[in-house]
Amino acid sequence: MAQHIVSGAPQVIDAESFSDALHVSRETMERLAEYESLLIKWQKSINLVSAATLPELWRRHMLDSAQIAGLAPENAVRWADLGSGGGFPGLVIAILLRDRPGFGMHLVESDQRKCVFMREVARATGAAAKVYNERIEAFAAEAGPFDVVSARALAPLDRLLGWAAPLFGPDTIGLFLKGQGVQDELTASRKSWIFEADSYPSQSDPAGSVLKLSGLPGPARIHHVPS
Repeated sequence: MAQHIVSGAPQVIDAESFSDALHVSRETMERLAEYESLLIKWQKSINLVSAATLPELWRRHMLDSAQIAGLAPENAVRWADLGSGGGFPGLVIAILLRDRPGFGMHLVESDQRKCVFMREVARATGAAAKVYNERIEAFAAEAGPFDVVSARALAPLDRLLGWAAPLFGPDTIGLFLKGQGVQDELTASRKSWIFEADSYPSQSDPAGSVLKLSGLPGPARIHHVPS
């Protein structure tokens, strides 16, 4: 799956409409359905997602995550997902891009129980994913640059860039799912960071956006750059 959903695509309300909207293969849908089954089972003992969103799982979580896959470069194979929680968006993308040669998703989550859950989903679905049970700062200190760095509603953009910057190389793309107030976050972040960003309307949340960010110069801040 390499296409961003276009305007006018069918409304996603369940697995069938998700498959129709994204043109996902039967094999991939079977893996996503296994993910859904495991999430519902584990949700009884671990708060993986808000219980109120479970009836809309395919829109609120699966579609919300899947929409960013088409915004990544087609040759992106080294992907880091920060604060993955129950696996959104990183684990969904790892399932969608499972058959891309050389692809690997690196899921970073500090909650041990959520990491155990994500490892079980990766095992059951054959997703090309590795789970890191550690804080983002510790992971970023040793992981090196990635092709793509993603996060979903993890923190205000300025703080998020502080975590993500060590993972950026010259060609790294950041894909960040954001809610309301994204323009204010961009304005605040540009006081401290140099980057380029495009904003795309979310396909799953009328109030949300997907930020596609590039040109982040690593951890150097603007006020450290000589005038």
